[in-house]
Amino acid sequence: MTVREIRLYGDPVLRTVAEEVKEFGEFSRALAQDLLDTLDVPGRAGVAAPQIGVSARAFSYGAEGQRGVVFNPVLVETNGEQGGEEGCLSVPGLWFPTQRAAYAAVEGVDADGRPVRVEGGGELARCLQHEVDHLDGIVYIHRLDPATRRGAMKQIRRSAWFNG
Repeated sequence: MTVREIRLYGDPVLRTVAEEVKEFGEFSRALAQDLLDTLDVPGRAGVAAPQIGVSARAFSYGAEGQRGVVFNPVLVETNGEQGGEEGCLSVPGLWFPTQRAAYAAVEGVDADGRPVRVEGGGELARCLQHEVDHLDGIVYIHRLDPATRRGAMKQIRRSAWFNG
């Protein structure tokens, strides 16, 4: 079991668009296993490859009774709205109200390059959107309204884990 270290806000890999995975085999299967092992730490709903320092379009998810890994995901459908507090492993200990679609669907491939579709509502919808954002170099605090974002940035800068 390989639980990888989570990269924290401020690390450039989190603000970089991840690279599409073009070859499937040993690398993709090993990355998928690392993403699942890192997800298995209690309290986690998803882990994107950039969060473990790998600039690859892949993430693991575990919410609403579903669990897996998607490579090269595309958010193909969203509808409705949900509010609620959202957090991120790369912004530890801080939660902020974040608007997301109430339902989301992604399509991509598994670690062997076979097509997959993951869809759902509630926490799973939030997770899918959050993880696709990571692959596009977006951390959820960048989705906050301006006043909330200013407050979030103040809290981040005061956090013991932040090295600016």
